[in-house]
Amino acid sequence: MSVTTPDASAESTPPGAATLRSGSLGTADIAFFVVSAAAPLTVMAGVAPLAILLGGIGAPAGYLIAGITLAVFAVGFTTMSRHVKSGGAFYAYITRGLGRPVGIGAALLALIGYYGMEIGVYGLLAFAAKDTLHALFSADVPWLPISLAGLLLIGYGGFRSIDFGAKVLGVLLVAETGILVLLAGGVLVKGGAHGLSVTSFAPGHVFVSGTAVVLAFAFAAFTGFESTVIYRREARAPERTVPRATYVAIGFLGLFYAFMVWIVIQAFGDSGVIAAAAKNPGGLFFSAITTYVGGWAADLMHIFIVTSVLASLLAFHNAINRYALALSEEGVLPRSLGRIHPRHRSPYVAGIAQTVLGAVIVIAFWAAGADPYQQLLLWVNTPGMIALFILQLLAAIAVPCYFRRVSHQEGVLRTVVAPIAAAILLAAAIGLVITHIDLFTGASTVINTVLIVIAPAVFLIGLVLAWWLRRERPEVYAQFAAEPAE
Repeated sequence: MSVTTPDASAESTPPGAATLRSGSLGTADIAFFVVSAAAPLTVMAGVAPLAILLGGIGAPAGYLIAGITLAVFAVGFTTMSRHVKSGGAFYAYITRGLGRPVGIGAALLALIGYYGMEIGVYGLLAFAAKDTLHALFSADVPWLPISLAGLLLIGYGGFRSIDFGAKVLGVLLVAETGILVLLAGGVLVKGGAHGLSVTSFAPGHVFVSGTAVVLAFAFAAFTGFESTVIYRREARAPERTVPRATYVAIGFLGLFYAFMVWIVIQAFGDSGVIAAAAKNPGGLFFSAITTYVGGWAADLMHIFIVTSVLASLLAFHNAINRYALALSEEGVLPRSLGRIHPRHRSPYVAGIAQTVLGAVIVIAFWAAGADPYQQLLLWVNTPGMIALFILQLLAAIAVPCYFRRVSHQEGVLRTVVAPIAAAILLAAAIGLVITHIDLFTGASTVINTVLIVIAPAVFLIGLVLAWWLRRERPEVYAQFAAEPAE
């Protein structure tokens, strides 16, 4: 029988100090954060055409396979969420299963992962906004002011209450999915280019040499789905809402991605879509919606891609704030980052620090003459993506290790079989991403090597930090990822 250990943060929090707004988020709210972080419209319009071009018309099945793999991971992940109540999410789970040194390494991985996934996207925001302004108004705007304006806007969104953020994301998510549903309706009503076909799901098109590339893109499209557990402290009935939100997010993304990739294939026909994607991959979805719905819908899609990127940024911003809050409460990061706004009940100091860091990195890339898409987005985003994949793998391994040591009534399927299967599948996914890293970055071998080793290097630094904490700050080390006081 396990004994609950008081959380160090509980001892350091002054009586009457502001806390996060508990009981604010339901299943739908948390799912909005997760699905918005994935940016479905941006993934479809910006990445899916490349998956079709490189993997063929079997690309829709790749998104289903990725979704099934992550659903298997979620079985053990959500089972553990009922037993681990720490706000540290990934690193708390990994600490419970694999020990404090690995957990502290995972904590730094989580920070670099989420920071990379968010800050790099300010380059995508600039690229998408410039493209939209040029398409709609023939205006050419420098990219730096766009990125800095985005930083301020997202910083304000994170400063406000979590339920405010959930409402904003709900509206933006409905807009970006709505425009894709509009495209789907047009294609289905008109029967596609040559009649509707399910050839995309035939084994002969699914299991081809390009499938590995499709899977690499597909797994990347789900990045951030695991952030449901970060909102545990603000969820209503977290034992139920967190698992439900996780499955809802994975199920929605997997089915929606596969459906929309199939739709755009039908829009051009099985025999014509690859040629269309080769001619203009970035314009594939815009061309399809212009043909089947109208030019006005293509204009809306341009606008909604920008709002899709903003939604993704806000979702990641809120997730990072809560990781920084948890680590400041642990004593690993400065305590000042753990200050919570008395009115909005948000970790506003962590948000300010995050905005300042983002501005420094964005300005540094601009000063170096970097391209906002090819360098800022891809070079910053890719190490973050790899870090989050490694975190998922460590979490999957941690689940059976944790349940082997504690008394519980969970089934073997949830605590052993599913996590081990997920670990094997996730390791394969990491291998696919790393071996096809050039498709994500378009960079040289030297740069790709640097981008790949950043995440393992950060993890090793975390192990060194754990050793230092155990020697110099044993009280912090002993209470790391401890369960919160009841």
